[in-house]
Order: sequence, then C-alpha cells, then structure tokens
Amino acid sequence: MELSWNWWTALSHCSRMLWHPVMRRLPSRVSMQPFWWERIDAAFLVGAMPRKEGMERKDLLAANVKIFKSQGKALDQYAKKTVKVLVVGNPANTNALVCSKFAPSIPKENFSAMTRLDQNRAQGQIAQRLKVSAADVRNMVIWGNHSSTQFPDASHATVTLDGKTVKVTEAVNDDAYFGGEFISTIQKRGAAVIAARKLSSAMSAAKAAADHVRDWWNGTPEGQWVSMAVLSDGSYGAPLDVMFTGEA
Repeated sequence: MELSWNWWTALSHCSRMLWHPVMRRLPSRVSMQPFWWERIDAAFLVGAMPRKEGMERKDLLAANVKIFKSQGKALDQYAKKTVKVLVVGNPANTNALVCSKFAPSIPKENFSAMTRLDQNRAQGQIAQRLKVSAADVRNMVIWGNHSSTQFPDASHATVTLDGKTVKVTEAVNDDAYFGGEFISTIQKRGAAVIAARKLSSAMSAAKAAADHVRDWWNGTPEGQWVSMAVLSDGSYGAPLDVMFTGEA
C-alpha cells in the first residue's frame, strides 16, 4: 500500500499489527496517477462532498457523481481485478453504484457501501440500555438504504447477559421502543452528530470502515452476521441493480 506523508505518519502512530507492508510515498498532489491504484487490495473511498447540517445524503448526489465516476475509471484502468472496494463517502449506496458502473472490469461483488456505522450505532444503543458492552450485542441488521429511510432490525439480534445468550427483544422487553424510538434514533443519528459537532462522524466512521473490511475479508464466526450494502440480486424482494443493505 502506498500513502501520502500525512496518512503514513498518522498510521505509523497507531502502531498496528498490519503496519509492516505499508509503504510511504510522497506525491506532489493527490491525483489519479497509476501508483495510487495498482497495488491496493482494499480501496476505502472516503473522498466525497461533506454532508452539512440540514442536508440529507441525497443532497450530495450531484456533486459526488463526478468524484466517484473518476475513481471508478481509475480502478478500472489500474487496479487489480481482485480489489475490494468499500465506499464510505455519502450517499454511500449510490456512490458505490456509480463507482461500479465505471469500473466494469472489476466484479460487481467486489463493491460494497458502508452500513456498519449504522449497525454499530444500533448495537451501541442496545448496549447502553442493557448496561453491557457493545461487543456483547450481535446480529443487528440494517435494511434498505442509509439515512432516514434505513430500517434497523433487532428481531434476530442477541445479547450476552450473565454468561447467557438471549434475544435482544426479550432482554429489553419493550415492543413500543423497538417500533418507535429505536428506529428513529438510528435513522437520525447522523444528522444529530452533524448538529452537535458541525461535522459528520469521524472516529466512529473510521472504526466502522475497519470493522466492515475485516469481516468482509475474513468472514464472520458461524452463526453471526453483519450489515453491508451490496449490489442486489433480488434477494429479500429488493430491486435488481441497486446497492441494497442487508445481512452479510
């Protein structure tokens, strides 16, 4: 992997186990030059027009088509055909679809959009309510799209309480909560973050991206699943040829 000086320095400070194969590169400017794309195994596409207070993800669409069209073309021309592409920049589902359309030589199943932040938020909400670690909450699913149209689903989620695994819905025992406040809180969480800090999520989004690619790369333990947006094959009644979020 080749990185600009700023990224190289920041990552070196993390002292992570996978640091060894990362190499430093000092280009004069960020560009679509081949060396940015040729050797990558995983592409994290985070460069999008930032979402501001009062904006929905759809408001970013026009500005981002140009960005993800150019990135798709660069991937198509230079990247390995095995590269896994995670789109983080919002509206992530649509941006991922645009990017894939302009990279026809890369398999469509190699493109995904990040819903893991929404999943992590949902699991965090349950963890706070039950006073457990978020790691004890599993199998939360986000369905559909991002933002205000997503559907966080706890019906199959489990939680470990006192050494026993039980259904989240049974542990919380509040149908009204799951049918109302739980859903609206997750749907509006991104807007709430922007209203509070005048910027979109940063650290939590980076953590979610790392979680997403780790599980995409390595798979999940038997009986566990995560949420990510992939190109629909018609499963769950979703329309074909759209990026649809569900369990993976």
